[in-house]
Amino acid sequence: MARRSRKPREKLGVILKRNEAVAEEQLQKGIKLASGSGKRLGEALIEAGYCSEVEIAQALAEQFEMDFNPLKNESDLEGIDLGGAPSEIIRKHLVLPRGKESGRLRLIIHDPMDLELFDLLRFRLNVELETVLSPRGAIKAYIDEHLGGGSMLSNDSLVTESIDVTVDTSVDTSVDIAVGESAPVVKLANKIIQEAVRGRASDIHVEPMEDRVLLRYRIDGVCHLRDQLPKRMQAALLARLKLMAGVNIAEKRVPQDGRIKMQVDEDSIDFRVSICPAYHGESVVLRILRPDSVRIGLPNLGFEPDHLETFNKIIRRPNGIFLVTGPTGSGKTTTLYSALDMLNRPDRKIITAEDPVEYSFTGINQCQVRESIGLSFSSILRSMLRQAPNIVLIGEIRDREVADIAIQAALTGHLVFSTLHTNDAPSAITRLIDMGVKPYLAASSIQAIMAQRLIRLLCPACREIDPDPDPKMLSAVGLTLAEAEGKVQRAVGCSQCNQLGYRGRKAIFELMQMNTECRELAFSRASIGQIRAAAVRAGMRSLLHDGKIKILRGDTTAEEIARFAQSEQLMSENVDME
Repeated sequence: MARRSRKPREKLGVILKRNEAVAEEQLQKGIKLASGSGKRLGEALIEAGYCSEVEIAQALAEQFEMDFNPLKNESDLEGIDLGGAPSEIIRKHLVLPRGKESGRLRLIIHDPMDLELFDLLRFRLNVELETVLSPRGAIKAYIDEHLGGGSMLSNDSLVTESIDVTVDTSVDTSVDIAVGESAPVVKLANKIIQEAVRGRASDIHVEPMEDRVLLRYRIDGVCHLRDQLPKRMQAALLARLKLMAGVNIAEKRVPQDGRIKMQVDEDSIDFRVSICPAYHGESVVLRILRPDSVRIGLPNLGFEPDHLETFNKIIRRPNGIFLVTGPTGSGKTTTLYSALDMLNRPDRKIITAEDPVEYSFTGINQCQVRESIGLSFSSILRSMLRQAPNIVLIGEIRDREVADIAIQAALTGHLVFSTLHTNDAPSAITRLIDMGVKPYLAASSIQAIMAQRLIRLLCPACREIDPDPDPKMLSAVGLTLAEAEGKVQRAVGCSQCNQLGYRGRKAIFELMQMNTECRELAFSRASIGQIRAAAVRAGMRSLLHDGKIKILRGDTTAEEIARFAQSEQLMSENVDME
Protein backbone atom coordinates (compact mmCIF):
# COMPACT_ATOMS: atom_id res chain seq x y z
CA MET A 1 0.00 0.00 0.00
CA ALA A 2 1.67 3.17 -1.18
CA ARG A 3 1.85 6.16 1.11
CA ARG A 4 0.93 9.53 -0.30
CA SER A 5 3.23 11.54 1.93
CA ARG A 6 6.04 11.05 4.41
CA LYS A 7 4.86 13.50 7.04
CA PRO A 8 4.32 12.06 10.55
CA ARG A 9 1.01 10.26 10.81
CA GLU A 10 -1.56 11.94 13.07
CA LYS A 11 -2.80 10.04 16.07
CA LEU A 12 -6.26 8.55 15.81
CA GLY A 13 -7.47 10.31 18.96
CA VAL A 14 -6.46 13.73 17.59
CA ILE A 15 -8.44 13.11 14.41
CA LEU A 16 -11.50 11.89 16.31
CA LYS A 17 -11.47 14.99 18.52
CA ARG A 18 -11.09 17.26 15.50
CA ASN A 19 -14.04 15.52 13.85
CA GLU A 20 -16.04 15.98 17.09
CA ALA A 21 -16.62 12.23 17.21
CA VAL A 22 -15.35 11.94 20.78
CA ALA A 23 -14.82 14.20 23.78
CA GLU A 24 -11.51 14.42 25.64
CA GLU A 25 -12.87 12.58 28.69
CA GLN A 26 -14.22 9.77 26.52
CA LEU A 27 -10.92 9.58 24.64
CA GLN A 28 -8.94 9.18 27.85
CA LYS A 29 -11.30 6.47 29.08
CA GLY A 30 -10.94 4.72 25.71
CA ILE A 31 -7.15 4.85 25.97
CA LYS A 32 -7.32 3.25 29.42
CA LEU A 33 -9.69 0.56 28.17
CA ALA A 34 -7.42 -0.17 25.21
CA SER A 35 -4.28 -0.40 27.32
CA GLY A 36 -5.99 -2.64 29.87
CA SER A 37 -7.53 -5.02 27.34
CA GLY A 38 -4.83 -5.11 24.67
CA LYS A 39 -7.29 -3.85 22.07
CA ARG A 40 -6.78 -1.05 19.60
CA LEU A 41 -8.06 2.38 20.52
CA GLY A 42 -10.75 2.31 17.85
CA GLU A 43 -12.05 -1.06 19.04
CA ALA A 44 -12.14 0.14 22.65
CA LEU A 45 -14.04 3.33 21.74
CA ILE A 46 -16.62 1.35 19.75
CA GLU A 47 -17.01 -1.22 22.54
CA ALA A 48 -17.50 1.54 25.12
CA GLY A 49 -20.17 3.15 22.93
CA TYR A 50 -18.27 6.43 22.52
CA CYS A 51 -17.87 6.18 18.73
CA SER A 52 -19.62 4.39 15.90
CA GLU A 53 -17.86 2.02 13.54
CA VAL A 54 -18.34 4.53 10.71
CA GLU A 55 -16.68 7.34 12.69
CA ILE A 56 -13.67 5.17 13.47
CA ALA A 57 -13.39 4.05 9.84
CA GLN A 58 -13.55 7.67 8.63
CA ALA A 59 -10.84 8.68 11.08
CA LEU A 60 -8.62 5.75 10.06
CA ALA A 61 -9.02 6.71 6.41
CA GLU A 62 -7.91 10.24 7.27
CA GLN A 63 -5.03 8.95 9.40
CA PHE A 64 -3.70 6.71 6.62
CA GLU A 65 -4.59 9.19 3.87
CA MET A 66 -6.93 6.74 2.16
CA ASP A 67 -10.23 7.20 0.36
CA PHE A 68 -13.31 6.34 2.45
CA ASN A 69 -16.37 4.52 1.11
CA PRO A 70 -19.36 4.11 3.49
CA LEU A 71 -20.99 1.47 1.24
CA LYS A 72 -24.41 3.02 1.77
CA ASN A 73 -25.72 4.23 -1.58
CA GLU A 74 -25.89 2.63 -5.02
CA SER A 75 -22.99 4.78 -6.19
CA ASP A 76 -20.84 3.45 -3.32
CA LEU A 77 -21.48 -0.12 -4.49
CA GLU A 78 -20.91 0.53 -8.17
CA GLY A 79 -18.16 -1.57 -9.72
CA ILE A 80 -17.86 -4.15 -6.93
CA ASP A 81 -16.99 -7.48 -8.55
CA LEU A 82 -17.05 -10.48 -6.22
CA GLY A 83 -15.53 -12.53 -9.03
CA GLY A 84 -12.35 -10.48 -8.79
CA ALA A 85 -10.96 -12.73 -6.04
CA PRO A 86 -11.66 -16.25 -4.73
CA SER A 87 -14.79 -16.30 -2.51
CA GLU A 88 -12.89 -17.90 0.39
CA ILE A 89 -10.49 -14.91 0.46
CA ILE A 90 -13.40 -12.45 0.33
CA ARG A 91 -15.25 -14.20 3.17
CA LYS A 92 -12.23 -14.90 5.38
CA HIS A 93 -10.55 -11.50 5.12
CA LEU A 94 -13.66 -9.34 4.52
CA VAL A 95 -12.44 -7.56 1.38
CA LEU A 96 -14.36 -6.41 -1.70
CA PRO A 97 -12.68 -6.30 -5.15
CA ARG A 98 -13.76 -3.35 -7.27
CA GLY A 99 -12.15 -4.08 -10.62
CA LYS A 100 -8.71 -3.24 -11.99
CA GLU A 101 -7.31 0.09 -13.07
CA SER A 102 -3.86 0.61 -14.59
CA GLY A 103 -2.97 -2.97 -13.73
CA ARG A 104 -3.80 -2.53 -10.01
CA LEU A 105 -6.67 -4.26 -8.23
CA ARG A 106 -8.91 -1.78 -6.42
CA LEU A 107 -9.77 -3.37 -3.08
CA ILE A 108 -12.16 -2.25 -0.34
CA ILE A 109 -10.71 -3.14 3.09
CA HIS A 110 -11.54 -2.40 6.75
CA ASP A 111 -8.12 -2.57 8.46
CA PRO A 112 -5.34 -0.37 7.04
CA MET A 113 -2.83 -1.82 9.52
CA ASP A 114 -3.10 -5.43 8.36
CA LEU A 115 0.08 -5.37 6.26
CA GLU A 116 0.40 -9.16 6.33
CA LEU A 117 -2.97 -9.41 4.59
CA PHE A 118 -1.84 -7.06 1.81
CA ASP A 119 1.29 -9.14 1.24
CA LEU A 120 -0.79 -12.33 1.18
CA LEU A 121 -3.27 -10.90 -1.32
CA ARG A 122 -0.50 -9.61 -3.59
CA PHE A 123 1.01 -13.11 -3.58
CA ARG A 124 -2.28 -15.00 -4.01
CA LEU A 125 -3.72 -12.69 -6.66
CA ASN A 126 -0.42 -11.78 -8.33
CA VAL A 127 -1.38 -8.11 -8.62
CA GLU A 128 -0.63 -4.76 -6.94
CA LEU A 129 -3.35 -3.25 -4.78
CA GLU A 130 -5.11 0.11 -4.60
CA THR A 131 -7.00 0.18 -1.30
CA VAL A 132 -10.10 2.03 -0.10
CA LEU A 133 -11.36 1.94 3.50
CA SER A 134 -14.92 1.01 4.54
CA PRO A 135 -16.56 0.03 7.87
CA ARG A 136 -16.14 -3.66 8.66
CA GLY A 137 -19.86 -4.15 9.31
CA ALA A 138 -20.81 -2.67 5.93
CA ILE A 139 -18.37 -4.96 4.11
CA LYS A 140 -19.62 -8.03 5.98
CA ALA A 141 -23.27 -7.13 5.27
CA TYR A 142 -22.55 -6.87 1.55
CA ILE A 143 -20.72 -10.20 1.51
CA ASP A 144 -23.47 -11.92 3.52
CA GLU A 145 -26.07 -10.65 1.08
CA HIS A 146 -24.27 -11.52 -2.15
CA LEU A 147 -22.32 -14.66 -1.16
CA GLY A 148 -24.78 -16.08 1.34
CA GLY A 149 -26.47 -18.46 -1.08
CA GLY A 150 -29.37 -16.16 -2.02
CA SER A 151 -32.48 -15.23 -0.12
CA MET A 152 -33.17 -17.32 2.93
CA LEU A 153 -36.89 -17.17 2.25
CA SER A 154 -36.80 -17.84 -1.48
CA ASN A 155 -39.31 -20.15 -3.14
CA ASP A 156 -36.55 -22.33 -4.58
CA SER A 157 -36.77 -25.84 -3.19
CA LEU A 158 -33.70 -27.35 -1.58
CA VAL A 159 -34.50 -30.65 -3.31
CA THR A 160 -33.07 -30.76 -6.84
CA GLU A 161 -32.25 -33.53 -9.28
CA SER A 162 -28.82 -33.89 -7.66
CA ILE A 163 -30.27 -33.87 -4.16
CA ASP A 164 -33.03 -36.42 -3.88
CA VAL A 165 -33.50 -39.76 -2.22
CA THR A 166 -36.21 -42.37 -2.09
CA VAL A 167 -36.47 -44.63 0.92
CA ASP A 168 -37.97 -48.07 1.23
CA THR A 169 -39.89 -47.52 4.46
CA SER A 170 -40.31 -51.25 5.02
CA VAL A 171 -36.59 -51.67 5.70
CA ASP A 172 -34.45 -49.76 8.22
CA THR A 173 -31.72 -48.57 5.87
CA SER A 174 -30.89 -45.42 7.81
CA VAL A 175 -27.31 -46.50 8.50
CA ASP A 176 -26.58 -47.13 4.83
CA ILE A 177 -28.29 -43.91 3.74
CA ALA A 178 -26.47 -41.72 6.24
CA VAL A 179 -22.94 -42.54 5.11
CA GLY A 180 -20.96 -41.54 2.05
CA GLU A 181 -20.09 -37.91 1.44
CA SER A 182 -21.47 -38.01 -2.11
CA ALA A 183 -24.84 -39.40 -1.03
CA PRO A 184 -27.79 -37.13 -1.90
CA VAL A 185 -28.96 -36.89 1.70
CA VAL A 186 -25.47 -35.79 2.78
CA LYS A 187 -25.59 -33.01 0.20
CA LEU A 188 -29.04 -31.98 1.44
CA ALA A 189 -28.02 -31.88 5.11
CA ASN A 190 -24.88 -29.87 4.30
CA LYS A 191 -26.84 -27.46 2.10
CA ILE A 192 -29.42 -26.84 4.85
CA ILE A 193 -26.74 -26.16 7.45
CA GLN A 194 -24.62 -23.92 5.22
CA GLU A 195 -27.60 -21.88 4.05
CA ALA A 196 -28.81 -21.34 7.62
CA VAL A 197 -25.38 -20.24 8.87
CA ARG A 198 -24.86 -17.84 5.97
CA GLY A 199 -28.36 -16.42 6.42
CA ARG A 200 -27.86 -15.43 10.10
CA ALA A 201 -30.27 -18.08 11.40
CA SER A 202 -30.01 -19.05 15.06
CA ASP A 203 -31.91 -22.35 14.81
CA ILE A 204 -32.78 -24.95 12.19
CA HIS A 205 -36.08 -26.79 12.72
CA VAL A 206 -36.79 -30.10 10.92
CA GLU A 207 -40.41 -31.01 11.73
CA PRO A 208 -42.10 -34.14 10.29
CA MET A 209 -45.78 -33.72 9.41
CA GLU A 210 -48.31 -36.25 8.13
CA ASP A 211 -47.47 -35.82 4.43
CA ARG A 212 -44.32 -33.66 4.37
CA VAL A 213 -41.33 -32.44 6.40
CA LEU A 214 -41.30 -28.76 7.32
CA LEU A 215 -37.93 -26.99 7.31
CA ARG A 216 -37.89 -23.70 9.20
CA TYR A 217 -35.14 -21.24 10.11
CA ARG A 218 -35.32 -18.94 13.11
CA ILE A 219 -33.94 -15.54 12.10
CA ASP A 220 -33.81 -12.69 14.63
CA GLY A 221 -36.04 -14.66 16.97
CA VAL A 222 -38.83 -15.37 14.46
CA CYS A 223 -39.38 -18.70 12.64
CA HIS A 224 -39.68 -18.60 8.84
CA LEU A 225 -40.74 -21.50 6.61
CA ARG A 226 -37.89 -22.33 4.22
CA ASP A 227 -39.11 -25.47 2.46
CA GLN A 228 -41.53 -28.38 2.58
CA LEU A 229 -39.49 -31.49 1.92
CA PRO A 230 -41.06 -34.67 0.51
CA LYS A 231 -42.11 -37.21 3.14
CA ARG A 232 -39.96 -39.87 1.41
CA MET A 233 -36.82 -38.00 2.53
CA GLN A 234 -37.71 -37.95 6.23
CA ALA A 235 -36.00 -41.15 7.39
CA ALA A 236 -32.79 -40.48 5.47
CA LEU A 237 -32.48 -36.84 6.56
CA LEU A 238 -33.18 -37.58 10.23
CA ALA A 239 -30.72 -40.48 10.19
CA ARG A 240 -28.03 -38.27 8.68
CA LEU A 241 -28.55 -35.51 11.25
CA LYS A 242 -28.51 -38.01 14.13
CA LEU A 243 -25.32 -39.59 12.81
CA MET A 244 -23.67 -36.15 12.56
CA ALA A 245 -24.80 -35.35 16.13
CA GLY A 246 -23.27 -38.55 17.49
CA VAL A 247 -26.50 -40.01 18.92
CA ASN A 248 -28.09 -43.44 18.55
CA ILE A 249 -29.74 -43.43 15.12
CA ALA A 250 -31.71 -46.59 15.89
CA GLU A 251 -33.36 -45.10 19.00
CA LYS A 252 -36.60 -43.32 18.09
CA ARG A 253 -38.61 -43.58 21.32
CA VAL A 254 -36.84 -41.22 23.72
CA PRO A 255 -35.41 -37.66 23.45
CA GLN A 256 -31.70 -37.37 22.64
CA ASP A 257 -29.19 -34.52 22.68
CA GLY A 258 -26.00 -34.24 20.66
CA ARG A 259 -23.53 -31.83 19.11
CA ILE A 260 -22.20 -31.19 15.62
CA LYS A 261 -18.99 -29.37 14.74
CA MET A 262 -18.77 -28.28 11.10
CA GLN A 263 -16.66 -25.98 8.95
CA VAL A 264 -18.69 -23.33 7.12
CA ASP A 265 -16.84 -20.73 5.03
CA GLU A 266 -13.57 -20.94 6.97
CA ASP A 267 -15.41 -20.73 10.32
CA SER A 268 -15.74 -23.65 12.72
CA ILE A 269 -19.38 -23.66 13.85
CA ASP A 270 -20.86 -25.71 16.72
CA PHE A 271 -24.45 -26.95 16.66
CA ARG A 272 -26.40 -28.14 19.69
CA VAL A 273 -28.85 -30.80 18.51
CA SER A 274 -32.11 -31.65 20.27
CA ILE A 275 -34.16 -34.64 19.07
CA CYS A 276 -37.68 -35.15 20.40
CA PRO A 277 -40.09 -37.97 19.39
CA ALA A 278 -43.31 -36.56 17.90
CA TYR A 279 -46.48 -38.08 16.43
CA HIS A 280 -45.30 -38.11 12.80
CA GLY A 281 -41.60 -38.72 13.49
CA GLU A 282 -38.73 -37.22 15.42
CA SER A 283 -38.54 -33.41 15.51
CA VAL A 284 -34.95 -32.13 15.26
CA VAL A 285 -33.71 -28.66 16.24
CA LEU A 286 -30.15 -27.50 15.57
CA ARG A 287 -29.11 -24.49 17.67
CA ILE A 288 -26.32 -22.64 15.83
CA LEU A 289 -23.59 -21.57 18.26
CA ARG A 290 -21.43 -18.91 16.64
CA PRO A 291 -18.21 -18.30 18.61
CA ASP A 292 -18.31 -14.55 17.93
CA SER A 293 -21.90 -14.09 19.15
CA VAL A 294 -20.84 -13.84 22.80
CA ARG A 295 -17.87 -11.60 22.06
CA ILE A 296 -19.71 -8.72 20.44
CA GLY A 297 -18.92 -6.37 23.33
CA LEU A 298 -21.24 -5.06 26.03
CA PRO A 299 -22.21 -1.79 24.22
CA ASN A 300 -23.48 -3.79 21.25
CA LEU A 301 -25.94 -5.73 23.40
CA GLY A 302 -28.32 -2.75 23.49
CA PHE A 303 -27.36 -0.99 26.74
CA GLU A 304 -28.17 2.69 26.99
CA PRO A 305 -25.16 4.71 28.30
CA ASP A 306 -26.50 4.96 31.87
CA HIS A 307 -27.31 1.24 31.98
CA LEU A 308 -23.87 0.37 30.60
CA GLU A 309 -22.11 2.46 33.22
CA THR A 310 -24.13 0.86 36.02
CA PHE A 311 -23.64 -2.64 34.60
CA ASN A 312 -19.86 -2.16 34.39
CA LYS A 313 -19.78 -1.10 38.05
CA ILE A 314 -21.87 -4.06 39.17
CA ILE A 315 -19.78 -6.74 37.44
CA ARG A 316 -16.61 -5.32 38.99
CA ARG A 317 -17.81 -5.65 42.58
CA PRO A 318 -15.77 -8.06 44.71
CA ASN A 319 -18.71 -10.15 45.91
CA GLY A 320 -22.46 -10.64 45.82
CA ILE A 321 -24.96 -12.16 43.39
CA PHE A 322 -25.89 -10.66 40.04
CA LEU A 323 -28.94 -12.28 38.44
CA VAL A 324 -30.13 -12.01 34.84
CA THR A 325 -33.76 -13.01 34.31
CA GLY A 326 -36.01 -13.62 31.35
CA PRO A 327 -37.58 -16.44 29.34
CA THR A 328 -35.66 -18.94 27.23
CA GLY A 329 -34.07 -17.26 24.22
CA SER A 330 -33.95 -13.77 25.71
CA GLY A 331 -30.14 -13.49 25.53
CA LYS A 332 -29.30 -14.10 29.19
CA THR A 333 -26.33 -16.36 28.41
CA THR A 334 -24.93 -13.90 25.86
CA THR A 335 -25.08 -11.07 28.40
CA LEU A 336 -23.29 -13.03 31.12
CA TYR A 337 -20.68 -14.43 28.73
CA SER A 338 -20.00 -10.91 27.45
CA ALA A 339 -19.43 -9.81 31.04
CA LEU A 340 -17.09 -12.75 31.67
CA ASP A 341 -15.21 -11.98 28.45
CA MET A 342 -14.54 -8.48 29.77
CA LEU A 343 -13.53 -9.75 33.23
CA ASN A 344 -11.39 -12.62 31.92
CA ARG A 345 -7.90 -11.51 32.92
CA PRO A 346 -4.85 -13.45 34.18
CA ASP A 347 -5.28 -12.07 37.72
CA ARG A 348 -8.83 -13.47 38.09
CA LYS A 349 -9.88 -17.11 38.44
CA ILE A 350 -13.27 -17.77 36.85
CA ILE A 351 -15.16 -21.07 37.12
CA THR A 352 -18.52 -21.91 35.55
CA ALA A 353 -21.08 -24.67 36.05
CA GLU A 354 -23.20 -25.03 32.92
CA ASP A 355 -25.77 -27.37 31.41
CA PRO A 356 -24.66 -27.56 28.68
CA VAL A 357 -21.37 -25.76 27.98
CA GLU A 358 -22.27 -23.90 24.79
CA TYR A 359 -19.24 -21.70 24.17
CA SER A 360 -15.61 -22.41 24.99
CA PHE A 361 -13.52 -19.62 26.53
CA THR A 362 -9.75 -19.61 26.90
CA GLY A 363 -8.74 -18.82 30.48
CA ILE A 364 -12.07 -19.84 32.06
CA ASN A 365 -12.61 -23.17 33.86
CA GLN A 366 -15.91 -24.49 32.48
CA CYS A 367 -17.65 -27.48 34.06
CA GLN A 368 -20.33 -29.52 32.30
CA VAL A 369 -23.26 -30.78 34.38
CA ARG A 370 -23.83 -34.55 33.99
CA GLU A 371 -26.76 -35.63 36.12
CA SER A 372 -26.45 -39.24 34.91
CA ILE A 373 -23.19 -39.70 36.85
CA GLY A 374 -24.14 -37.51 39.79
CA LEU A 375 -22.30 -34.42 38.55
CA SER A 376 -25.03 -31.91 39.39
CA PHE A 377 -24.96 -28.13 39.77
CA SER A 378 -24.70 -28.48 43.54
CA SER A 379 -21.82 -30.99 43.49
CA ILE A 380 -19.86 -28.88 40.97
CA LEU A 381 -20.43 -25.74 43.04
CA ARG A 382 -19.21 -27.36 46.25
CA SER A 383 -16.07 -28.53 44.49
CA MET A 384 -15.34 -25.26 42.68
CA LEU A 385 -15.58 -23.18 45.85
CA ARG A 386 -12.65 -25.17 47.25
CA GLN A 387 -10.58 -23.92 44.29
CA ALA A 388 -10.68 -20.30 45.51
CA PRO A 389 -12.28 -18.64 42.46
CA ASN A 390 -12.84 -14.90 42.20
CA ILE A 391 -15.90 -15.20 39.95
CA VAL A 392 -18.43 -18.03 39.69
CA LEU A 393 -21.02 -18.46 36.91
CA ILE A 394 -23.96 -20.78 37.56
CA GLY A 395 -25.88 -21.56 34.39
CA GLU A 396 -29.24 -21.43 36.15
CA ILE A 397 -30.58 -21.45 39.71
CA ARG A 398 -33.17 -24.23 39.56
CA ASP A 399 -33.75 -25.24 43.18
CA ARG A 400 -33.11 -24.30 46.79
CA GLU A 401 -29.91 -26.35 47.11
CA VAL A 402 -28.19 -24.49 44.27
CA ALA A 403 -29.58 -21.16 45.50
CA ASP A 404 -28.24 -21.73 49.03
CA ILE A 405 -24.75 -22.59 47.75
CA ALA A 406 -24.75 -19.53 45.50
CA ILE A 407 -25.73 -17.30 48.41
CA GLN A 408 -23.06 -18.80 50.67
CA ALA A 409 -20.49 -18.21 47.93
CA ALA A 410 -21.57 -14.58 47.63
CA LEU A 411 -21.45 -14.06 51.41
CA THR A 412 -17.94 -15.54 51.62
CA GLY A 413 -16.35 -13.14 49.15
CA HIS A 414 -17.17 -14.47 45.69
CA LEU A 415 -18.85 -12.66 42.81
CA VAL A 416 -21.63 -14.95 41.54
CA PHE A 417 -23.40 -14.63 38.17
CA SER A 418 -26.49 -16.67 37.39
CA THR A 419 -29.83 -16.72 35.57
CA LEU A 420 -33.39 -17.20 36.73
CA HIS A 421 -36.62 -17.66 34.80
CA THR A 422 -38.86 -14.77 35.86
CA ASN A 423 -40.76 -12.16 33.87
CA ASP A 424 -39.16 -9.11 35.45
CA ALA A 425 -36.42 -8.10 37.87
CA PRO A 426 -38.45 -7.67 41.12
CA SER A 427 -40.01 -11.13 40.67
CA ALA A 428 -36.59 -12.76 41.11
CA ILE A 429 -36.57 -11.99 44.84
CA THR A 430 -39.96 -13.57 45.49
CA ARG A 431 -39.01 -16.51 43.26
CA LEU A 432 -35.95 -17.28 45.41
CA ILE A 433 -37.99 -16.96 48.60
CA ASP A 434 -40.63 -19.31 47.13
CA MET A 435 -37.81 -21.83 46.52
CA GLY A 436 -37.15 -21.80 50.25
CA VAL A 437 -34.31 -19.28 50.49
CA LYS A 438 -34.46 -17.34 53.76
CA PRO A 439 -35.54 -13.73 53.04
CA TYR A 440 -32.66 -12.18 54.98
CA LEU A 441 -30.13 -14.19 52.95
CA ALA A 442 -31.69 -13.16 49.64
CA ALA A 443 -31.82 -9.53 50.76
CA SER A 444 -28.21 -9.41 51.92
CA SER A 445 -26.52 -11.36 49.11
CA ILE A 446 -28.15 -10.00 45.94
CA GLN A 447 -26.44 -6.91 44.53
CA ALA A 448 -28.54 -6.40 41.39
CA ILE A 449 -31.09 -8.11 39.15
CA MET A 450 -31.50 -7.46 35.45
CA ALA A 451 -34.41 -8.55 33.26
CA GLN A 452 -34.05 -8.52 29.49
CA ARG A 453 -35.77 -9.34 26.20
CA LEU A 454 -34.42 -9.46 22.64
CA ILE A 455 -36.11 -7.18 20.12
CA ARG A 456 -35.62 -7.04 16.36
CA LEU A 457 -33.92 -3.98 14.89
CA LEU A 458 -35.19 -2.17 11.83
CA CYS A 459 -33.09 -2.76 8.73
CA PRO A 460 -30.89 0.36 8.38
CA ALA A 461 -30.99 0.10 4.59
CA CYS A 462 -34.75 0.43 4.16
CA ARG A 463 -36.37 1.78 7.33
CA GLU A 464 -38.35 5.00 6.96
CA ILE A 465 -40.37 7.45 9.03
CA ASP A 466 -43.90 6.17 9.63
CA PRO A 467 -46.25 8.93 8.41
CA ASP A 468 -49.31 7.31 10.01
CA PRO A 469 -48.39 5.25 13.08
CA ASP A 470 -51.04 2.99 14.57
CA PRO A 471 -52.56 4.82 17.60
CA LYS A 472 -53.39 1.50 19.29
CA MET A 473 -49.79 0.32 19.11
CA LEU A 474 -48.51 3.66 20.35
CA SER A 475 -50.94 3.50 23.27
CA ALA A 476 -49.79 -0.05 24.05
CA VAL A 477 -46.23 1.19 24.60
CA GLY A 478 -47.23 4.43 26.32
CA LEU A 479 -46.53 6.88 23.48
CA THR A 480 -48.74 9.72 22.25
CA LEU A 481 -49.13 10.80 18.62
CA ALA A 482 -47.34 14.05 19.46
CA GLU A 483 -44.34 12.18 20.89
CA ALA A 484 -44.20 9.82 17.91
CA GLU A 485 -44.57 12.38 15.12
CA GLY A 486 -41.51 12.44 12.88
CA LYS A 487 -39.59 9.97 15.08
CA VAL A 488 -41.28 6.59 14.91
CA GLN A 489 -40.05 4.50 11.97
CA ARG A 490 -41.53 1.48 10.23
CA ALA A 491 -40.31 -1.72 8.59
CA VAL A 492 -40.23 -1.68 4.79
CA GLY A 493 -38.20 -4.60 3.43
CA CYS A 494 -35.33 -4.86 0.96
CA SER A 495 -32.80 -7.36 -0.39
CA GLN A 496 -30.48 -6.86 2.60
CA CYS A 497 -33.12 -8.01 5.09
CA ASN A 498 -34.84 -10.62 2.87
CA GLN A 499 -37.86 -8.28 2.57
CA LEU A 500 -38.55 -8.63 6.30
CA GLY A 501 -37.84 -5.02 7.29
CA TYR A 502 -35.78 -6.17 10.28
CA ARG A 503 -32.12 -7.14 10.50
CA GLY A 504 -30.36 -8.07 13.74
CA ARG A 505 -31.44 -7.92 17.38
CA LYS A 506 -30.58 -6.07 20.55
CA ALA A 507 -31.91 -6.26 24.08
CA ILE A 508 -34.11 -4.07 26.19
CA PHE A 509 -33.22 -4.08 29.88
CA GLU A 510 -34.69 -3.52 33.33
CA LEU A 511 -31.83 -3.08 35.80
CA MET A 512 -32.72 -3.10 39.49
CA GLN A 513 -30.02 -2.35 42.06
CA MET A 514 -30.68 -3.45 45.61
CA ASN A 515 -30.78 -0.47 47.96
CA THR A 516 -31.74 -0.25 51.62
CA GLU A 517 -35.46 0.05 50.91
CA CYS A 518 -35.51 -2.92 48.52
CA ARG A 519 -33.56 -5.06 51.00
CA GLU A 520 -36.00 -4.21 53.82
CA LEU A 521 -38.96 -5.07 51.59
CA ALA A 522 -37.36 -8.38 50.61
CA PHE A 523 -36.65 -9.16 54.26
CA SER A 524 -40.30 -8.53 55.16
CA ARG A 525 -41.59 -10.67 52.24
CA ALA A 526 -43.22 -7.69 50.52
CA SER A 527 -45.19 -8.14 47.30
CA ILE A 528 -43.68 -7.81 43.84
CA GLY A 529 -45.62 -4.57 43.33
CA GLN A 530 -44.12 -2.99 46.45
CA ILE A 531 -40.59 -4.00 45.49
CA ARG A 532 -41.14 -2.69 41.94
CA ALA A 533 -42.43 0.64 43.28
CA ALA A 534 -39.34 1.02 45.47
CA ALA A 535 -37.03 0.14 42.57
CA VAL A 536 -38.75 2.70 40.30
CA ARG A 537 -38.38 5.37 43.00
CA ALA A 538 -34.66 4.49 43.11
CA GLY A 539 -34.33 5.10 39.36
CA MET A 540 -35.08 1.73 37.76
CA ARG A 541 -36.24 2.02 34.14
CA SER A 542 -38.71 -0.69 33.11
CA LEU A 543 -38.48 -2.84 30.00
CA LEU A 544 -41.21 -0.73 28.43
CA HIS A 545 -39.44 2.57 29.10
CA ASP A 546 -36.17 1.21 27.75
CA GLY A 547 -38.07 0.07 24.67
CA LYS A 548 -39.62 3.53 24.20
CA ILE A 549 -36.13 5.05 24.00
CA LYS A 550 -35.28 2.66 21.16
CA ILE A 551 -38.58 3.36 19.36
CA LEU A 552 -38.09 7.12 19.42
CA ARG A 553 -34.49 6.73 18.24
CA GLY A 554 -35.69 4.72 15.23
CA ASP A 555 -34.04 1.44 16.27
CA THR A 556 -37.25 -0.59 16.30
CA THR A 557 -41.02 -0.34 16.08
CA ALA A 558 -43.83 0.00 18.60
CA GLU A 559 -45.19 -3.37 17.42
CA GLU A 560 -41.90 -5.06 18.30
CA ILE A 561 -41.73 -3.57 21.81
CA ALA A 562 -45.40 -4.38 22.43
CA ARG A 563 -44.65 -8.08 21.79
CA PHE A 564 -42.62 -8.19 25.00
CA ALA A 565 -43.37 -5.17 27.16
CA GLN A 566 -47.01 -4.29 26.62
CA SER A 567 -47.95 -5.65 30.04
CA GLU A 568 -45.38 -3.33 31.59
CA GLN A 569 -47.82 -0.48 30.99
CA LEU A 570 -50.22 -2.04 33.49
CA MET A 571 -47.39 -2.54 35.98
CA SER A 572 -46.31 1.08 35.76
CA GLU A 573 -49.93 2.19 36.24
CA ASN A 574 -50.14 0.06 39.40
CA VAL A 575 -46.92 1.65 40.66
CA ASP A 576 -48.36 5.12 40.08
CA MET A 577 -51.52 4.22 42.03
CA GLU A 578 -49.49 2.97 44.96
